[in-house]
Formats: sequence, C-alpha cells, structure tokens
Amino acid sequence: MSAGPSKVYFGSVILGNTGRWAAFGAKVDEVVKKLNFKTIDKKDKVAIKMHLGFNDGYQTVPVFFVRRIVQAVKDAGGYPFITDNPTAVYNAVERGYTQETCGCPIIPVAGIKDGYTYDFDVNFHNVDTLKIGGVLYDADVLVDLTHVKGHNSCGFGGAIKNIALGGYHGPSRWQKIHGVEQSIPYWDADKCTPEHAKKLVNACKEDCIKYDEKKHKLTLSFGMCNQCMDCIKADETIGCLDFKQENFSLFQELMAIGANEILKTFDEGKRFFLNFLLDITPFCDCWGMGMPNILNDVGVLGSRDIVAIEQASLDLIGKQEVIESMVPPFVRLHNDPGLHPFQRINGPMKNPYIAVDYAEKLGMGSTDYKLVEVLSPKKTAKQKGPSTVSETASSFF
Repeated sequence: MSAGPSKVYFGSVILGNTGRWAAFGAKVDEVVKKLNFKTIDKKDKVAIKMHLGFNDGYQTVPVFFVRRIVQAVKDAGGYPFITDNPTAVYNAVERGYTQETCGCPIIPVAGIKDGYTYDFDVNFHNVDTLKIGGVLYDADVLVDLTHVKGHNSCGFGGAIKNIALGGYHGPSRWQKIHGVEQSIPYWDADKCTPEHAKKLVNACKEDCIKYDEKKHKLTLSFGMCNQCMDCIKADETIGCLDFKQENFSLFQELMAIGANEILKTFDEGKRFFLNFLLDITPFCDCWGMGMPNILNDVGVLGSRDIVAIEQASLDLIGKQEVIESMVPPFVRLHNDPGLHPFQRINGPMKNPYIAVDYAEKLGMGSTDYKLVEVLSPKKTAKQKGPSTVSETASSFF
C-alpha cells in the first residue's frame, strides 16, 4: 500500500441538485472513474464478485449499477464476468441478474458442481484447510462488489465477508468457517445434569442452545446468539456454561484470513473494492428474503484498499441511528451506550470492526483513510440545475 492514508471515494445518496449529472447514478460513475480501471490490461479476465442473493432476497446491488460497472471494465479493455456460489448463480434470473441485463457472463465461483477449487493450508484452531473457488482463483482482476448489511455471525457483511465466504466452495463456508467458534470450549459436561441442560435450552429465547440427552452434549449456535445472557443467568448456580468474546471473534478472524488468501492471488494494482450502503438490512442476503431497512441509505464507497473501505463504511454507518420502528420483532435491540448500530442488532460481542482490525494486522490494508467525496450535495447545490425535470429522450409516440 502507498504511504499515507488510503483514499476512499464516497458518493452520498443525498442530492444537491436536480440535474442527472449530480444524481446518485452519476456519483457511482464518478467513484468508479476515481478507482482508475486503467490498471486493467487488455484481455484481462475480470472477476466481479458479488452476492446475487437467494430466493426472495432482492436487496442486493441493483442490476442498474452492476451493468454500469461491467461497462466500465469493458471500456478499460477487460473481459468481465460475475461470480458467486452455484445456487445463487443458477437462480439469479429470479432477481433480474442475467448475462443480458448485466452485460457479461455469470459463472459459479467453484464450477457447476462446486468442485473446481484450490486448497490452501489454514491451521487456525479447528480449521486445517479451505478451498478457494477455482474460477475466482484463475481471474486476473478482482472487483469486489458488495452490498453492505448486517450479519448475524459477524455483525457486518462487507467487502471482506463477500470474498471470505463467497469466494470459497460450500463445505468450506458451511462446515469450516461457520463452526470455527466451536473450537474454544464453553460447556462443562461434568458439571451439568440433563435437567440443568434442558433448563439452559429453555432459557434461550433465540433457540440457539441444543441439547442431545443421549450423547449428553450441549451446543450453542454462535451465529444466532444475541448475547442477551439469559442462559448465563440461568446457569449462575451451576457454572457449566462460559462463552467468551473469543468464541465470537474467531469467525471474523478466519474471515480476514480467508479474504487475505484470495487477495494474494491478485496483483495489488488489480484489486478494486466497491461498497454499496443501500437497503441496509439486519442480516445477510443469504437469508433469501426481503427485510426492512434498519438504517438510512448512505451511499457508495470505492477504494483500492479493502481495510480502508471497510473502516470507512463502518464509520459512516456508525453515525446513523437505528430506525427502531423498522426493526423486526424477532430482533432484540441492545441499548448499551457506545455500541455500533450493528452491535445493537447482533450483540456487543459481534463488534463489526474485529475483522477489519485483524485484516490490518495481516497486512491487507490500513484503517487510516482519507474520505474523498464526489459530487457532494454542498457543492452541486451551488451549480445551476435544469429548469424542468422530465424525460428528455425522443418520444416513440
């Protein structure tokens, strides 16, 4: 990375002028321009990694913007393709993503059977290896195109999460990355009777605790745990349950490790990051359903530094207030002072900055950034706008 703060370009959803040249679409174009796709060589194969959603999950990056970004890659001489996991690719058409609408092919990240992969050694707690999607591994250029939202496992789904989970084949995601939290013991079987274990199960309103009486085994699903501590209160007289911050931190740390391995497969000048802070929902797009926006739309960010863009995204969101009237009834808000909005939704131990800080320690980028706003409302408000606002294309009638 270059010396000094990393540049993060920002286009706000707030407009200062009624002219299209000052509207959000123009700001997206300007942010892409500032990223400087000129480092893309002619005929480079450009992987645009995005989440295409599932089933009824329609709040991903709008195809309107995807198409413009695809065109910018083509204008630079690259050959773009969109990639995501096979299931999302196969039914992407249901959410409007096709080769025709996006302007480029859509290819499963690890092949049509999710088996085209490259291994790398992790040796991180209970995870030995992970398998990178071969299609992503083979690309020359990465455009990490992300819909920013909350995430029940790590508090925040951003650019790191987009490639750290979405860049790997299914078993790596669901059986290894999701599951690393279990590598730190949190339940003492010898202290706990079956009757007490059932009491702990009943204490969890989120249904995160499961107990197998035949095996005398209790498990906690850290992904959905809101850290309400009702189970700990129910366990006060016995003391057999003791989960820690580390149980929650491991998921984010492994995400950073996984993202770093993918970034290593691309030259530094061929990595681009775009974060869309729109339709900010409490949980991930992989839930496959629409959810209410629990924060106001913010805008679009672009950077060559994955750590800087994540830090800036979280800082901008941190200035927002949770729209409590839009929070689903199955979410219990935390009201402790000083919590980030995503911690209020997903719990204080799911601090969304953990992955960002760990990524910086791995040398992936810098949390020191300079926010450069494009077409700011303050500046464009001083410029002359159109006298009328209407469709200007020739009528076909």
